[in-house]
Amino acid sequence: MNYSRDYHTASILTNGKVLITGGEDLWGPLGTAELYDPSTGTWATTGNMTFVRQCHTASTLKNEKVLITGGDNYEVLNSAELY
Repeated sequence: MNYSRDYHTASILTNGKVLITGGEDLWGPLGTAELYDPSTGTWATTGNMTFVRQCHTASTLKNEKVLITGGDNYEVLNSAELY
């Protein structure tokens, strides 16, 4: 990974890559996202989330998008976004 993190999510995409979103590092919640490609063993940064969030959920949908919901950034979030 390019960023150390805990309390993040990992979602397997239909193309076989793994989307890692949010979590926290030593300085607080993260809004970054990364893609892991198991076929090459490489990591790539991808678009940031709208809100920094940790302890959230991420669900891979049939339309190949990932729904990211809830979590917190030191305040409970009631928002959702699509990757």
